[in-house]
Amino acid sequence: MRRALLAGALTLVAMVVGAPTASAALARPVLAAPAAIVVDSQTGDVVLSKDADGRRRMASTTKLMTVLLTLERAPLSARPRAVRYVAQPAESVLGLRAGERMTVADLLRAVILASANDAAATLARAVGRTPGRFVTLMNQRARRLGLTHTHYANPIGLDAAGNYSSPRDLATLAIAVRRSAFARAVMNRPGALLTSGSRARRIANRNTLVRDVPWISGVKTGHTQQAGYVLVGSGSRRGVELVSVVMGDPSESARNIDTLLALNYGFSRYHRVTAAQAGTVAAQVPVRDQDLTIAIVPSRTLRIVARRDQRVTATIRGQPPAVEGPLRRGETVATLVVRRAGRLVGSVPLVSANAIGRASFWQRNPWITSLLKALVVLAVVGALVGSLTRARRRRMRRRRASRTTA
Repeated sequence: MRRALLAGALTLVAMVVGAPTASAALARPVLAAPAAIVVDSQTGDVVLSKDADGRRRMASTTKLMTVLLTLERAPLSARPRAVRYVAQPAESVLGLRAGERMTVADLLRAVILASANDAAATLARAVGRTPGRFVTLMNQRARRLGLTHTHYANPIGLDAAGNYSSPRDLATLAIAVRRSAFARAVMNRPGALLTSGSRARRIANRNTLVRDVPWISGVKTGHTQQAGYVLVGSGSRRGVELVSVVMGDPSESARNIDTLLALNYGFSRYHRVTAAQAGTVAAQVPVRDQDLTIAIVPSRTLRIVARRDQRVTATIRGQPPAVEGPLRRGETVATLVVRRAGRLVGSVPLVSANAIGRASFWQRNPWITSLLKALVVLAVVGALVGSLTRARRRRMRRRRASRTTA
């Protein structure tokens, strides 16, 4: 009953807070978490930040690095032997027997969804050969990713002095993990059936938002007494993909509500812009040898998503000073280039709005027409001069005849 009530409350938060108007963004939320961040996974833009570089215990979100190293270094079909793992009563485990074989794919599912510590320890041994060497690999990979506020002491996330991270670093790590199609698919499931071990095991995703909110797509939960409740989340709406991190929340429900508030605020900071409308005249181009112009129009409509404070510009590239017939309707003449905050985000061909025929012989050779006109003028002038000359001669003859008669 309690879980059903919580799910209903979260769905209500997602619906009410998650419906920003097209003309305005939501107000910045007040979060219970002492540290948080929301990042656009495609551009890296930070949409919301609260002590984003503060070093904090990260609990089982540590396993995101365990997942990343495994994806990079071990085939999914490999079947490592499970290590002997002695768990404390509160730990999450899959219940692997020492020596039991399970595929790397199923072990990753157990780590991502169920946060199984014995599965994470098995992957660490399979990839690093020893726990110490694997932790060294974790810290080396963190440096290569630029995680300047992160250090690992174990592959699981148990509280330790040297095991910490920050919201910004966890978001960067989550984006790196989500580049794997396998990881994206797993973390977006409410659960899984693992069949490669000595027995079938059904597991549930500890990130219950994936099940309760349709647009939530991951990523990883974490909780210890010292870390509090941690959630690295992700969501996709209207062409925007955001990654969120909340750290140090006082409860699971606060963690989930903070994640929804943060992501919904992030999505409200974006809007869809029509950068090019099919059929709308972008420019008029003169037609060579013909006394007309032709309109060029976008071949298709292009809509992009931009932050509300970002400028979207569209410029024409490759427009010729003139076109020459014949030209078919829909033939590419130039390109409309679209930039968001100065960065190229798309382009659309600009095509002829209608067809034009080939210029006639006279249009292509206007000098002949000019010459003919000049010749006609000369002929007219010559004829006129000749006529005037003949008339003058006639008058002169008449005068001479008149004198002779007299």
